[in-house]
Amino acid sequence: MQVEVPATSHALAAALPLRLTQQQAGAELARLTALLVQQPSTPATLDAQALQVFDSSALALLLELRRRLLAQGKTLQIQHWPPRLLALASLYGVSELLHV
Repeated sequence: MQVEVPATSHALAAALPLRLTQQQAGAELARLTALLVQQPSTPATLDAQALQVFDSSALALLLELRRRLLAQGKTLQIQHWPPRLLALASLYGVSELLHV
């Protein structure tokens, strides 16, 4: 799977999709990793506003993105958390890891 990334001088936009369940997680992880590692600054920014349908795979994806970015000396900043995703992160005890 190839991911095309536009060449711009601004930070590349990375956003979660409308739907993120176990079925989409692998492809989304590849897509988002490609976008986030190319962001020139730290923290790498991810917009979660569009996310409406998700399961715990969404948290697993965010934790893996965080791990991959930390390995490259970057941090992950997630903007516009959906309330249900915040609640799920709190329930699973990973809020602090994701800087919620």
